[in-house]
Amino acid sequence: MPYDLKHVFASLPQMERGQSKVISGDPKGNNFLYTNGKCVIIRNIENPQIADVYTEHVHPVQVAKYAPSGFYIASGDSTGKVRIWDTTQKEHILKFEYQPLSGKVMDISWTEDSKRLAVVGDGREKFASVFLWDTGSSVGELTGHSKHINSVDIRQKRPYRIATASDDTTAGFFEGPPFKFKFTIREHNQFINCVRFSPDGTHFATAGADGQIFLYDGTKGELVRALGGEKAHSGGIYSISWSPDSSQLISASGDRTVKLWDVGSGSAVTTFSMGSGVNDQQLGCLWQNDHLLSVSLSGNINYLDKNQPTKPLRVIKGHTKSIHCLTVHKGDGRSYIYSGSSDGNITRWDSDLGLTECFSGKGHTNQVSSMCVNESEELVTCSMDDTVRFTATGGQEYSGDVVKMDSQPKSVSASGALTLAVCIGQIVLLKDKRKVFSSDSLDFEPEVGALQPGGAVAAVGDAEGKIHLYSVHGSSLAPEGPLLEARGKLTALGFSPDGAFLAALDDQKVLTVFTVADNYSVKGHFYGHHAKPVTLCWSPDSEHIATGGMDMNVIVWDVNDEDKRIKMPDCHRLHHVSGLAWIDAHTLVTTSHDSTVKQWTLTY
Repeated sequence: MPYDLKHVFASLPQMERGQSKVISGDPKGNNFLYTNGKCVIIRNIENPQIADVYTEHVHPVQVAKYAPSGFYIASGDSTGKVRIWDTTQKEHILKFEYQPLSGKVMDISWTEDSKRLAVVGDGREKFASVFLWDTGSSVGELTGHSKHINSVDIRQKRPYRIATASDDTTAGFFEGPPFKFKFTIREHNQFINCVRFSPDGTHFATAGADGQIFLYDGTKGELVRALGGEKAHSGGIYSISWSPDSSQLISASGDRTVKLWDVGSGSAVTTFSMGSGVNDQQLGCLWQNDHLLSVSLSGNINYLDKNQPTKPLRVIKGHTKSIHCLTVHKGDGRSYIYSGSSDGNITRWDSDLGLTECFSGKGHTNQVSSMCVNESEELVTCSMDDTVRFTATGGQEYSGDVVKMDSQPKSVSASGALTLAVCIGQIVLLKDKRKVFSSDSLDFEPEVGALQPGGAVAAVGDAEGKIHLYSVHGSSLAPEGPLLEARGKLTALGFSPDGAFLAALDDQKVLTVFTVADNYSVKGHFYGHHAKPVTLCWSPDSEHIATGGMDMNVIVWDVNDEDKRIKMPDCHRLHHVSGLAWIDAHTLVTTSHDSTVKQWTLTY
């Protein structure tokens, strides 16, 4: 195959304030998994840069859990559907699909023999179901709650027990199979967010919005004690997770801390302080082997250090929202990928290791629409917050170099000290981070722009399929050269790195390449996309062009042969390709609204 997926730089969990996030591990202790949008993300716990993404759900996925056998994963979505799929093969073959609930699935639990499945969440009067995984046959009824159920867990030893936790401030205790209601637990006075049995089945614990954790006997359901006295946390508790030996557990709270508890004494052994901002609220946690993980409201995944509670061992960063643009910069002998998302977040990825870093300080406040790197090694970005920002690639903080535009910028292109910003109804030329020219009285609506390497020519594509050429004279633009025509509304423009060609992409699914030295004569028309393409990028050697768009395909074209191409179907299965960048002539990076960055190796 002429292309091969080299790396998947996965998204973070998609978080919602006041809503717990289930993060779970596999029984062998190698992986952990969580959800973002319609994706289930499986990551290696030792090296979280190794990731796999399951993309077969039609609706947003809420929770995913491994079967104790490790061979299957059950995942539930916002419409009440549960899919059970294979983990041993790359294709993740679907085994069964059920609809146990009519509303959002909030939590899932398996029996230790991997035969039965309990599913809880929202619905019309029915908030839970327990059934055989291979037939869907019911093995009891989980009743007794008046509001949706947030959490469920099954005792992993016989005799089986099920505990549920609900927004009606009660927990339910069930015996079976077949599972039947035994009694209601009423210690909490606010929503109960999480319930978990200890691995040895001796106890189970409940945690709620009232900041309390209660410990119960795992077989009889009797109250044993409250952890931490009257209050375990000063804020609501969203998640708990037991140690493998069942002697301790961790709890994640909205008070921005994670606490490590000794179950025998009921006291906190360690308090992990995670920060002081709203985004530092802790909404999920997992104890997997020797790893203690927590998830912040920001989506960051924290590896906690028992010996240094104020500083995590490492923090996994990235995107939680759709990515709209992409670029690559080489520095310090390494290649770095920069990506910008709809929430204004910019992330830097090490292309070899997948290590992430986000700029700190005040950045964009809205969607990042376009980005590039200039010759001063600054990241140039434009955003729907009506600004163009210049940030040093060597640092880790946003700089104060921000230029306010008169209207919303759509694209940026840089060459030397010049930056071309195409805005709604306006073209702006910046030099040394200052506006030096703007054209307000245009008789066309500009869509995209590109500066020729060397900065001698600027090309601007409009909504009517025309490409306007301007010569750059010092600090101004002057119309020059022929008026070029594409087949439709321009969606992307780009000069080749050697400046010899201009590529134009339009909404009629055509890539047109012009030869600059021959008065911009048409070198070729390239056809192949099935839906509107939206992004293009030249390879560093100026011999290939990658295009991507709404058909979720990427096509790599040979500039010198219209019939020679590499077609990469379904690069991002759920969303269109929104950004492309080259690391070298054989390595292409793609991104999409699935919040994932992928790196591909090409063979011509």
